[in-house]
Amino acid sequence: MPAEPTGLPTPAHRVAITPQLRDTGVVAILRAAAPEHLEAVSEALARSGITCLELTLTTPGALESLARVRSALDRSVAVGVGSVITSAQAVAALDAGADFLVSPGVCADVAREAVRRGVACYPGGWTATEIIAAWDLGVPAVKLFPASSGGARHLTQLRGPLPDIPLVPTGGVDLGRVGEYIAAGAVAVGLGGPLIGDALEGGSLVALSERAAAALSAVGDGRAQR
Repeated sequence: MPAEPTGLPTPAHRVAITPQLRDTGVVAILRAAAPEHLEAVSEALARSGITCLELTLTTPGALESLARVRSALDRSVAVGVGSVITSAQAVAALDAGADFLVSPGVCADVAREAVRRGVACYPGGWTATEIIAAWDLGVPAVKLFPASSGGARHLTQLRGPLPDIPLVPTGGVDLGRVGEYIAAGAVAVGLGGPLIGDALEGGSLVALSERAAAALSAVGDGRAQR
């Protein structure tokens, strides 16, 4: 028997989700006023088990830093580029070696360039219309942004009519709420300030590792509640 239609458009080609994002349930968002601590923070996160890292273009010298971060880590760690909003930025990030791209909205040209090159892209969406539009571009998951504006309840409401679209809540996700989002069906969460704290300004890497462990533990607890 043919499969029942889902009501969602199915692109001819869909890029696979980043394995490190799927497995750990966390992408660490590294956004800084200066790039000097990116390598040390990235290494600390990787040692703590967070192996999906996003360097944002809003950080000065982000693409130059990408090469240094990449060389400091083994290939078991995925290093992507975020805050990508134009096709030119997408090309530059991919040429620099980004493992995935992230956008704050449905930046179609960015997603198309990534998918054309077989690289995962995670566009941002808040409404059902935006999420469906992003999914139709062939991406493996959609960033629910800004997640804190609606919380886990908003995620639950979206997953009712859209159960087959993986969502990654990002933006204001506190460590204490990670389990709620995962239990509500998020494939992963994006964590910036609540995880990174002051580490990118030279703060304690020990404290960073403790926060990373707490985040991963919360993901495990959330998955156990499904």
